[in-house]
Amino acid sequence: MPEFQQANKIMFYASFDNEVYTHDLIKELIFQEKKIFLPYIYFGEMFFSYVNSFDELRKGRYGILEPKIIRGCSAFGLNMAIVPGIAFDKNNNRIGYGFGYYDKLFKKIKCPKVALAYDFQIIEKIETDSYDIPLDKIISD
Repeated sequence: MPEFQQANKIMFYASFDNEVYTHDLIKELIFQEKKIFLPYIYFGEMFFSYVNSFDELRKGRYGILEPKIIRGCSAFGLNMAIVPGIAFDKNNNRIGYGFGYYDKLFKKIKCPKVALAYDFQIIEKIETDSYDIPLDKIISD
């Protein structure tokens, strides 16, 4: 994707459970000229921090890997957000784990929001609420 190639500050997710595996891609991108930011939960809100190495991660809330060292970034400084989900539809809507962290984050960021998905996760239609914010793109196998 041209947007990905041009992006130098990318928020990723450290894959968990059955999500599209991202660990190797994160490790590879850390060694390139891209700055990778991973989310963490603090007092019920999602923030993200720059990571220099995959070794800087630990299991956080819900057993998901998150940064041990916090090097914050303004939401407006990101060039792209790569996000997880459980299910997606053809209108770029997503269902996450139900905590609303990403929906709150999507209100703050202005960069492209892209999901990584397996084909079987993409369904015809997801019922949405007024607070749901669609993605810009879904990439699947």
